[in-house]
This record gives sequence, C-alpha cells and structure tokens, in this order.
Amino acid sequence: GSLAWSPDGRTIAFTMNVPAEREPLVKPPKKPEGAEWAEPARVIDTLRYRGDGRGFLEAVFTQVFVVPADGGTPRQLTEGEFHHEGPLCWTPDGGRILFSANRHETWEEETVEADLFAVDVADGTLTALTDAPGAETRPRISPDGALIACLEQPNEPVPYVNQRLVLRDLDGGGRRVLTADLDRSVSAAEWLDSGRLVIQYSDRGRTVLDLVDAATGARERLTDALGGTTLGRPYASGTFTVGRDGTIAITRGTSQRPADVAVLTDGGPRVLTALNEDLLGARRLGQVEGFTYASSLDGQEIEGWLITPPDFDPARRYPLVLEIHGGPHLAYGPHFAAELQLLAAAGYLVVYDNHRGSTGYGEDFALLLLHKYSSPDDAADHLSAVDSVIARGIVDEENLFVTGGSAGGIATAYLVGLTDRFNAAVAAKPVINWVSKTLTADSSVYQIRHQFPGMPWEEHEHYWQRSPLSLVGNVTTPTMLMTGEEDYRTPISESEQFYQALKLRGVDSVFVRLPGSSHGIASRPSRLVSKVDHILAWFARYRTDLEGDEDGSAEDEGR
Repeated sequence: GSLAWSPDGRTIAFTMNVPAEREPLVKPPKKPEGAEWAEPARVIDTLRYRGDGRGFLEAVFTQVFVVPADGGTPRQLTEGEFHHEGPLCWTPDGGRILFSANRHETWEEETVEADLFAVDVADGTLTALTDAPGAETRPRISPDGALIACLEQPNEPVPYVNQRLVLRDLDGGGRRVLTADLDRSVSAAEWLDSGRLVIQYSDRGRTVLDLVDAATGARERLTDALGGTTLGRPYASGTFTVGRDGTIAITRGTSQRPADVAVLTDGGPRVLTALNEDLLGARRLGQVEGFTYASSLDGQEIEGWLITPPDFDPARRYPLVLEIHGGPHLAYGPHFAAELQLLAAAGYLVVYDNHRGSTGYGEDFALLLLHKYSSPDDAADHLSAVDSVIARGIVDEENLFVTGGSAGGIATAYLVGLTDRFNAAVAAKPVINWVSKTLTADSSVYQIRHQFPGMPWEEHEHYWQRSPLSLVGNVTTPTMLMTGEEDYRTPISESEQFYQALKLRGVDSVFVRLPGSSHGIASRPSRLVSKVDHILAWFARYRTDLEGDEDGSAEDEGR
C-alpha cells in the first residue's frame, strides 16, 4: 500500500485492502462428525478474478486509513467497492488527503481510467477533483499549497500514449499541461520548490531527470544516470526522491554495476554506496557498446547495444546471441544485466535492440507496431541488428542464437517461424496463440482494448496473424520453451501449445516448467541462475564450435 505522513508529523495516512461482504452462492451442508471433506468450490463472478503473482483474487478493495503516528486504532476514511490508489498526498493544512481512484460502477470493464479525489480527514467527505476521460494519477501539492501537479494519460484504444505532467488548482480546475512539447512519457514528478518540479522519463534507453519551470514549462536536464534497479536484463529503470532541503537522491546505475544511491551535485551524481563491489570488483565483465543501424524494412533508425565477452579479441569470431526485450512497449539501455553478462562470460557476443514499438523514442515510434505485434516488421529490426554486428567481422555466422522473455518470447517464437538463420532459440514465457491468451490471462481487459482492433471472435484472422502458432509449420529451429507454472500473464498453456506443435512436427524442442513461479521467472536468484543455465545448455547443444575449433571458443563455454 501507500503511506504518507501528515505535515505536522502526528498522523500517518495509508492504504489497505478491506474485504467486501459477499453472500455465498451455496451454503454448505453440515459436515458429518469425523468426515474429511474436500476443499470447498471456488465461485467466481467477477471479470478480473486472477492476477499474476497473486493467484485468485479475493473480493477486497483498497481503502484509505489514518492512524496516530504514536500508535492507536486506524480509522477508515473511504468506502465502497472501489480501489483508492496511492501515492497519497496531504494538503499543507493537514485537512485533506488526495489520491486517485476509478469509482465508476463499470470500473472492472475499464482500462486507463482514474480521477483525483480529496477526502476530508475529519469526517470522510469525499470530493471529486477531476472527471475527465482517461487517468489522472499521482497528485502532488506544491509547498505553498497553491497547485496540484499530477500525471494524465488519455484512454485511447492504442497500446501507447504519452503520460503528461499537468498542473491544476486545488479544486481541480485551471488545468494546464506542462509537458505538451515533450514527446516522452513522464513517469514521476515531485516539487523541488513552489516554482519548480523534477520529472522522470525514459529517453533512448536511459532514465533521465529534468527540472521543469512551473510557470513556463521550460526544462533543464539534471541527469541521465538513473538505473540499475532491474538486475536480470538491461531495462531502463530507476527512481528518485526530493528531500525537504531540496537534495535530490537517485538510484544510479551503469553498464557495469547495479544501482547505488547517489545525490545530485553541481558536478554530477555523487555516489554514496558501493553495494556490489565485494562481488563484482574482482570480476571482469563484458563491455557494453551502443550503436545505431537502419532497419532493412524501411530504413528506420534503431538503437542497439552489444556486450562483448570479458576477454574479447577483435581478431576472433564469436557466437552471437540476440536477446529481445519484453513489453513490447518498454526499453533496454546501457545498463547492468546479470543474465546477459553471464551469456557474455560464456563466450557469446550479446546484441539487444530497442526495436520499433519501444518506449523513449516518441509516440510515433512506439505506435509503429500498432496492430502489428508480433510481425515481420519488428522481426526485420532484430535481424538488422544481427546483420549490423556481423558486418564488423567479429561474428561466427555459423553460430547464431536467439532468446527473449514475455513479449521477447513472443518475438522469438515468431522469428523462428520466419527464418531458419538461428542454430537454436529459447522462448521464455511467450504468447503463442493470441485468441487463447487474451481469454485466459490476467491482462485480457487491457490487451483486447489497446492492442487489437476488436474482440477475438470478431477479428479472429487478425489475432491469428499475430500468433506464432500461425507460423509453426515453418519452424525448423530447435526451440526451448520456459515458463512458470503459475504464470497468469502469459499462461503456461501458451507454451504447451507451441511445444506440442513442435513435437508433432518433429522439431527438436524441450519444455522447461518452473513450479511455483509466476511471470517473473528470474525474480529469485536461484531462478535467475537456473534460467541462464538452461539457455546456455540448450545453445551449447547446437553450437558447432565446442569440439575445440581453432577459434578457441570451446574454452569460453567452460568459463
């Protein structure tokens, strides 16, 4: 939940789930003495009944509470079968608490919808501050109490729309968009003082902070050094906070280290911690190099990165792994990635790219995949990344491999239906059949509205064309499927369909099932290691240079 101290420090506001009252559909009969009955039936009557990592959802709703800071009984301020979401924000006089919520009766069927509300701390009176279509979230009141800053996102039936920073009067009126000229999505905003705000957004694979003038909207770059909070793969990430004295603290990451805590100074970030130096200080890591290239599809500029093995020799030729990010509306960047560093340490060049559809390059770039995921379009971006590295003369073209997770798993499974260039593939937690996926996953309501032109039964051919299963008749690439058995985002039934189809066609394939794991199959250290070990073992089976070829790559595999 969310937590916020009152201005005088005497009261804490927080959110907590409260069970809703439900009458059982069937009252169980009295159990005979000594009987051992089976677990009772689970009766479901809601549209959103299951969540990845949470399992079957109880009938609970997020409510706002306050409690004395020195202890006492919490007092509930909101009610109703709606979720009242943080972050919470107190007015300077301590009289009201601001938050966002979708209090429409049809909230279960809606996607990007939320309004700003204020609740009176004394009597619980609830006041709606906004009622516009779309989502208004993350309210923050200026130190002088004059303005509310919030983030707004329209509810368009497309998979990506920029989130804007908006200023409003305390009553919700006087709306003014402060980042109208910024073609990026603002993910967070905090007041530095009553005239300036600090905003965070993703820009070309990096997470940046800008200082924004509240009167003019003028922006000044503070830093692009945020990152390092996703350890496995090199996603753009990071967070910041503003102290009462104006000090800005950030999570600072690099391509060689996960996040450390730093504060911004006139000379740049001053790093305060060295959290992983005892582990990484004595190890050689692969070097990360950025590059751009033109997609063979249409010449579109795409940004990519290459990780070289720790003992890289430019005179040698190395096997190459293409790693595809998830989302697809997310972004990789020049950040530490334990999984990819392990691949590089095993002697592979690792290439990854921010293909069309990635975030941090503007709305038009993100929407190049509108109704086209996955497709030959993004496949061309990935293959062009491989060709760009091959052109350097450092790649063993007889040893090409591909892997990716989630949306990257979809792209991997789709790619091997389009080409036989890769020796082997690992599709982690993929979607294989969009018809079955959208009707079984926890993200169905959002995905159907924003990713597809209609319902599965109305636009069946479109769903089928986007499904890797439609291309399975072309696949000859040995393929590993790897999925958590409790994955409700890309249910394991998706991987089962592809695995059985490949087996029926006689394609070399293996199915790695992870008991107890949801969509985040590398969320525990042991699982991250297991994931990479399985990928390396599968690729090793189909490498042609492991018998001690003159390039010496056999030694790399044993590192």
